[in-house]
Amino acid sequence: MAEHYYSAKQTSRFDVRKISAVLKGEKFEFYTSPGVFSKDKIDNGTYILIENAEVREKSKLLDLGCGYGAVGIVFAKIKKCGVVMSDANERAVKLAGMNLKLNDVDADVRVSDVFSNIPEKFDVILLNPPQTAGKEVCFRMIEQSKEHLNENGTLQLVARPKKGGETLAQKMLKVFGNAYEIAKGAGFKVYLSRNN
Repeated sequence: MAEHYYSAKQTSRFDVRKISAVLKGEKFEFYTSPGVFSKDKIDNGTYILIENAEVREKSKLLDLGCGYGAVGIVFAKIKKCGVVMSDANERAVKLAGMNLKLNDVDADVRVSDVFSNIPEKFDVILLNPPQTAGKEVCFRMIEQSKEHLNENGTLQLVARPKKGGETLAQKMLKVFGNAYEIAKGAGFKVYLSRNN
């Protein structure tokens, strides 16, 4: 199988570089490398998710499929959330750990294939799903998120409506019984489902 950013092991050179971004009005820096998603800059989907996610102060938050950790780090720092960050990609998890130190933030970062290594429940799960990994993986993330949300907890997902996003929103509606569009921009929409 060809290597993808969602593969567990990466064989490309671990060539670390630093990028910066202003997110929710604050400047952050992140180490990235070949073998992870959107290594050159914060991608538009992640940016729209960070700027528009509905997250209360000190929520228990899961950054599912965290990549190098931008989403979890921003909410740990700005909203003082208790954050778990997870990814199937071991290199992404290593970078996320480095980025916690770089941004002086505490969070729990772990390798996990969807929820294989995540027993706990959360108030908020934020997800920029790996749509190139296929619909089945994304559907599994949505289905299993329901079991890992506290009552009234939310799954918030960003996707391109014209590239499978509407299908994911319909899946959220089927699993949770509700799905709302809470933001849109740059060809993306943020969908929210509440665990009632």
